[in-house]
Amino acid sequence: MSDELEQALGPLAPLLANPSVTDLMVNGDAGVWVDRGEGAERGRVQLSDPATVRRLAVRLAALAGRRLDEASPWVDGLLPGGVRMHALLPPLVSGGAHVSLRIPRVSSQSLGDLVGLGMLDGPMLQVLTEVVARRLSFVVTGGTGSGKTTLLAAMLAEVAPAERLVVVEDVRELMVRHPHVVHLQGRAPNVEGRGEVTMTTLVRQSLRMRPDRVVVGEVRGAEVRELLTALNTGHEGGCGTLHANSGADVVPRFEALGALAGMEPSAVHAQLASAIEVVVHLARSSDGRREVREVSLLGRTEEGPTRAEAALTGRPGRWEPGPAWEKLSSRLGLDPRSRMPEAGSG
Repeated sequence: MSDELEQALGPLAPLLANPSVTDLMVNGDAGVWVDRGEGAERGRVQLSDPATVRRLAVRLAALAGRRLDEASPWVDGLLPGGVRMHALLPPLVSGGAHVSLRIPRVSSQSLGDLVGLGMLDGPMLQVLTEVVARRLSFVVTGGTGSGKTTLLAAMLAEVAPAERLVVVEDVRELMVRHPHVVHLQGRAPNVEGRGEVTMTTLVRQSLRMRPDRVVVGEVRGAEVRELLTALNTGHEGGCGTLHANSGADVVPRFEALGALAGMEPSAVHAQLASAIEVVVHLARSSDGRREVREVSLLGRTEEGPTRAEAALTGRPGRWEPGPAWEKLSSRLGLDPRSRMPEAGSG
């Protein structure tokens, strides 16, 4: 942690110094919460009053090169060390300023590391490794804090060293252990409302940079149009993350995002079916652990619309084959009668 960041954080600095902390949230003067990978819990720090919390939020915003005041009451920014911050001032929120910090890991983790953490198991490791090796396009889905970015980075670390990855993010979070990665990051407008660089613009720019794989850190807006176009024009193995509650929710989410880009549902379906092949869905277990819960295939139905069909469902150590398992295993060069479907019986 830099001296600047430690000074700006004040009493919160010891919490961020803990390597197990992934998220830190200040709920105004109501308390501080931290996530150490097992769900949010109250931190042992108490900020005295709303004025103290506001000063903290303004200091952090300034350190991120952003303005936070009544004229600009919210801010997204990047702090030294790659810490992502969001802050919001009253009256948009009650009880004082609210601050959310997302702390990147010092180094990205491999798929093998994630097996050790219980996010996946040996059979799922084989599936995900083959998804990358065979250049299938994919999205990692789940809720906030489910581990989407962590899993995406681990899968990208499996990409062949000779390939060029161009990563597009609104705020940089992906830390990829790969020798040839180009990072593009969006920019918010200045106080005069000028100078904004949107994700849509960055995706367009990425296509001119001779990428072997286009990676969108989080698909959440009109950039979905450019991404689907890119993945339909020879950019195999492209990927990203998407907020969704299940694999089945992916298509409706793409429809909604496509509407932001002025796309009709029929146009979204026409492009999506050939742009994205695999969906890997994550969720938290009852004890807060992040786990892979489902792998699905996207494809067109006889009636025309695209839908996600489950190939594997369950959790690490307890997998059940779905209707798309035979097709997925064929695409990955795996024996559909392998031990994968019976993994939970051991």
